[in-house]
Amino acid sequence: MATKKTATDTERTHSGRFTELDQDKLRGGYYTSSEVAEWLCAWAIRSPRDRVLEPSCGDGVFLGAAAKRFAELGARSPAIARQLTGVEIVAGEADLARARLQEQLRGRAADVVNTGDFFGWWQDSGHPEFDAVIGNPPFIRYQTFPEPHRSLAMALMVGQGLSPNRLTNIWVPFVVAAVASLRPGGRLAFVLPAELLQVTYAAQLRSFLTDRFGRIDIVACNELFFEKAEQEVVLLLADDLLGAADSANPCRVTMTETRTPSEITSRAPALVLAAAQPKTIRHDSEKWLKYFLSEKEITFMRALRDAGITTNLSTHASVDVGVVTGKNEFFVLTSAQVEELGLEGLTAPLVSRSAHLKGARVGKADWNAMSAAGDRVHLLHLKGNTAKPSAALAKYIRFGEGNEVHKGYKCSIREPWYAVPSVWTPDGFLFRQIYDFPRVVLNQAGATSTDTIHRLTGKKEKPERIIANTYTWLTAASAEIEGRSYGGGVLELEPTEAERLLMPATLNGAMPLAECDKLTRAGRLDDVLEENARIVLMGHMGLSQADCFVLRDIWMKMRDRRNARRRGRSADKADGVAA
Repeated sequence: MATKKTATDTERTHSGRFTELDQDKLRGGYYTSSEVAEWLCAWAIRSPRDRVLEPSCGDGVFLGAAAKRFAELGARSPAIARQLTGVEIVAGEADLARARLQEQLRGRAADVVNTGDFFGWWQDSGHPEFDAVIGNPPFIRYQTFPEPHRSLAMALMVGQGLSPNRLTNIWVPFVVAAVASLRPGGRLAFVLPAELLQVTYAAQLRSFLTDRFGRIDIVACNELFFEKAEQEVVLLLADDLLGAADSANPCRVTMTETRTPSEITSRAPALVLAAAQPKTIRHDSEKWLKYFLSEKEITFMRALRDAGITTNLSTHASVDVGVVTGKNEFFVLTSAQVEELGLEGLTAPLVSRSAHLKGARVGKADWNAMSAAGDRVHLLHLKGNTAKPSAALAKYIRFGEGNEVHKGYKCSIREPWYAVPSVWTPDGFLFRQIYDFPRVVLNQAGATSTDTIHRLTGKKEKPERIIANTYTWLTAASAEIEGRSYGGGVLELEPTEAERLLMPATLNGAMPLAECDKLTRAGRLDDVLEENARIVLMGHMGLSQADCFVLRDIWMKMRDRRNARRRGRSADKADGVAA
């Protein structure tokens, strides 16, 4: 692993490797190790005459690995220099890449590295063609990708038949441009965020890749490639460009997973991929996370979704984000603060942390206990009365303005800035971030929630019945497939993903929610799931015991895979359940 970048924030964001940026904190970019770069080059470069491109070369680790691979294949320095092309936007990093190659190629690397924006370079170069494109493209959110680079990248995607949006991360157009830079039969070897497998904005890219390559191998490692980064990454090996031209010749997609990076880099690529089993792909909304399962398990989950005995949670309920305050430190208060500030009658009961939800229900007694314990369970809420603030409220508003709370984005776009919108009481709560099980909790406390917890509203059925039927291995297994997992191992569900969770199509009986609540609080969730396997899955849905065990094993396999990356973080930080 190389060191963090030292360029300006804008430059670092554009050229850093898997940089995470928010408005308050910029984490440095982490570079691919020489071992991983050499392994990828050993797979991608197959002839001493191949032409190779690295579109975001940083300090040159991939170019150096490529030069080493060419030398192993018998190429000489003058030829290697002509066959390698790198692009890097940060001048200082481009200089480092040149220096690395100058030493390797005995002074013949001056023209290998181009300093500038890759998308502008690609456009100005007349869309050059290469045998292999290698590298680790930058990971930058759309909003923080500077102009004019962003417009060039988005225009390139449109030109290739894709429809980018404001969720599109900038690694996506790098992949698209890389594919557009390949000759027929060419190869792509990239280090990419695992978002490739799981996020909605990458769905088009997944289809784009499988439509154009004859074979795609994904290599994952349960130990993070970049130890200090939160981002999980995978190795994408796409071979035989235009080898999957029609449905009669579909792309062969495989998934290989190892425990440590050394299990990959210590063996030749052909040996690592030898046992990879092909997956049957679907050009629909399926995520590639499913490909961590066996082909038998994938077929089983697809059959369940298509059989008519299951449906999405959205059939029975809607899921919405919690209240977005704009500044929880100002709007979310303890009982002592409410009393001290004289804001009685100007707050709504609130669940502000998933740790507040211990079981399958949360009642008024639970809320009162949290309030008495000093938890922040009051939301400043004017209940539509914004005509003339009371003296106490006016004083608190002045305090907020003195601390520039009103200048935050969410506050600045509403009038008045201190009137929090969308404060309503849901039927239940659904965890946004999950450690173990995707719990849904009946709301008997008359509370709302912050956006750390989703709000659930029932449709035709009683909320208690809907929630009781989510405590199954069926819902748990589908959550692992529909959600997304980051480097820290926490599973995250956005509302649209939560609404895709599988449930029984018909809601019959399940373990009474009162009993489910009691057992869950006692740490006996497994007892709940086993009983609902008997009542719901076998009794009402007609599944066999073997089917139930397949669902259980899918859930546990996927859950344990991501939890293995938690690096000692306590489970209660993710979902409030004691480890």
